[in-house]
Amino acid sequence: MSDSASSPPPGVPAAQELKVALKAFKKRLKLTRLDEESRISGSPLTSGRRADIVAITPPNQFPQAVWDELVRQGKLKKAGHGMYELVEDRG
Repeated sequence: MSDSASSPPPGVPAAQELKVALKAFKKRLKLTRLDEESRISGSPLTSGRRADIVAITPPNQFPQAVWDELVRQGKLKKAGHGMYELVEDRG
């Protein structure tokens, strides 16, 4: 009986998988922003600028159900065209 209480309902990803997927999403977002910020601009007088990237395509090693569940939990937000953005904690 306790086994059914610890396993998620069918079709819902496990909490550990969601945690790993969210961590992978954050890492990819960070690396995408760093890559964009490190590009050489046209002027040698400009300083580094902050990347305007807010949404990315999530890592494809996780199924769509994982991203849908993270949206349902309010940790990610759909940005359209298969892209998602991170919902910042405002606490």
